[in-house]
Amino acid sequence: MAEQRIWAPWRLRYVKNAKKSDECVFCAKPGAGDDRANLIVHRGERCFVILNLFPYTNGHLMVAPFDHIARLQDVEPDVTAEMIGLAQQAMRRMDEVYDPEGFNVGMNQGRVAGAGVDGHIHLHVVPRWAGDNNYMPVLADTRVMPQSLEESYDALEGGFA
Repeated sequence: MAEQRIWAPWRLRYVKNAKKSDECVFCAKPGAGDDRANLIVHRGERCFVILNLFPYTNGHLMVAPFDHIARLQDVEPDVTAEMIGLAQQAMRRMDEVYDPEGFNVGMNQGRVAGAGVDGHIHLHVVPRWAGDNNYMPVLADTRVMPQSLEESYDALEGGFA
């Protein structure tokens, strides 16, 4: 049987730059001005919603406070409430757009806990479907994404109250 490959060239940018930048992505992106180019689908009063540049599934987004805060236990209650409220709105929007069968919602606090950006707390919201990633991440460290980030942005942006 001939060897088969699914190319994931977008992963190279992640691998090469994963630990090279001292700039906080969650501080830089909101200040850049172009929400579409920076994948910010919604801005709240204290927090914003941004698509994950290296998503686990289509629609994978994150909710982060505008303030640079590393630990959940240091986040003010009104900011925490807005984060959860925006996650709920995101899930409602994904229900409309993607009709997922479930969600993963969570935070990784600190590098040893799996945080890719460990200096700025953020909440992941990942829509899930039965078999959405099958064996590809395990065997080939590759995810098969049926929708581009631009298409995900168009589908999710504007769906917040």
